[in-house]
Amino acid sequence: MGSRVAAALLRRGRDQASAMMIPRLAPRSAPAPAPAVPRIGSGSGSGSGSGGRGGCLLPPRPGATGAFSSASRFAPFHAFRSLAPKTLLGQCTRKMSTATAALNSTMVNGAANSGLKLLVTKGPQAQKAIGIWLFGCAAWVFSLVILGGITRLTRSGLSMTDWKFTGEIPPASNEAWLLEFEKYKQSPEYKRVNKGMSLEDFKFIYWMEYAHRMWGRALGFLFAGPFAYFIAKGYVTRQLGLRLSALFALGGAQGLIGWWMVKSGLEEPTSEYVQPRVSPYRLATHLTSAFVIYCGILWTALSVVMPDPPTGSMSWVNGAAKIRKLAIPVSAVVGITAISGAFVAGNDAGHAYNSFPKMGDTWVPEDVFSMEPFVRNFFENTSTVQLNHRILATITLLSVAGLWLAARKIDMHPAVKSLIGSTLGMAALQVTLGISTLLMYVPTSLGSAHQAGALTLLSQMILLTHTLRRPSPTLLKSLAAAAKQT
Repeated sequence: MGSRVAAALLRRGRDQASAMMIPRLAPRSAPAPAPAVPRIGSGSGSGSGSGGRGGCLLPPRPGATGAFSSASRFAPFHAFRSLAPKTLLGQCTRKMSTATAALNSTMVNGAANSGLKLLVTKGPQAQKAIGIWLFGCAAWVFSLVILGGITRLTRSGLSMTDWKFTGEIPPASNEAWLLEFEKYKQSPEYKRVNKGMSLEDFKFIYWMEYAHRMWGRALGFLFAGPFAYFIAKGYVTRQLGLRLSALFALGGAQGLIGWWMVKSGLEEPTSEYVQPRVSPYRLATHLTSAFVIYCGILWTALSVVMPDPPTGSMSWVNGAAKIRKLAIPVSAVVGITAISGAFVAGNDAGHAYNSFPKMGDTWVPEDVFSMEPFVRNFFENTSTVQLNHRILATITLLSVAGLWLAARKIDMHPAVKSLIGSTLGMAALQVTLGISTLLMYVPTSLGSAHQAGALTLLSQMILLTHTLRRPSPTLLKSLAAAAKQT
């Protein structure tokens, strides 16, 4: 579902430019537009009883609206045409057929007249290039988060006992490997967990951590290089430049946060009975920062390729506004649940109670509030941390299910309803992965799949809230005027 939506969004730039060419290509003596604007798929207006048959508004001809036709405002609607029924969109698509090229001046003037605040200049080709680049960066961050999870699950994160901002060359000789191994032998993890480890086993965990660090540095080059190129070409607006600069700075800080986290695991534990591990607070900070970077890049990419949400009628716009009030708090619940998983990982809470639905022989363990001060239990108490994650996961599933039930009764864009349905499916799959991971004592494969599922569910909620945002004022006026004429 996500790949189809991304592909459709990237194609919308071509349709938008074509729509904005319509008034330029039309003859000056074009007749005045007809007063009525037909709708397809429905014989009524925008009432709530139209259901999923709300139809598509055909754009008025140029003339009454000035140099920029309101057809361009309907371009985001066609970005989702591959997801909606062809019988519903076929006639609209033919009415909005693409032109061979679009002038950059037409793009700029048309955007200004329509009230759209485009993040990219220089036309649809620049828009497409920056969209592909940003979606690629988001995918890279996604893979980096998963690789970090595998590194943690294989206990590889503490294998490199030092850190250099510029990176370092891995050992190339047997002597260099032995020297690196000696450094690791001085760490608490080797002394208490991996004592007697062979050199070959050490090489495996070293390469895992080294790959994670280098993959993160490679992201910096993947981001900075094209960013500088697009600025030099004049594609990036001030607003987009500031947003991307902030994300780049946060990405640079992420490396420092990662080392700050690793250092906590290289310190001697306070008790001889405690295994050395990184601070759950620092791990949660590191993971939350990665989520913020990912969501920021993904949201920006969507804003580049879809400056206006998909709309077809005022009925659909009103329906989206109702669902948006529910989708925003549900997105917050999904994010909080994902972050709570970092505390589960940081406290190794997944190995504490490997039963479901009860935790051992009881529903609530007796030691859930055994720590002082009281607030520590929610972040450091193994029993409380796992219980919290179970409760939040249940709330997440019920919230997404409630969102799906509410959407069934509201007239909305078919693509939005389909996205909500797939989000419910992903939430159910994520809960299933979590339970399976717990019952099987957190194997690396299921643990990494569970983390990938959390980020996938969060991605779907980002896409949903972005699609449900309020259209531009000019687009709303156009839809309201069209509704009055029908």
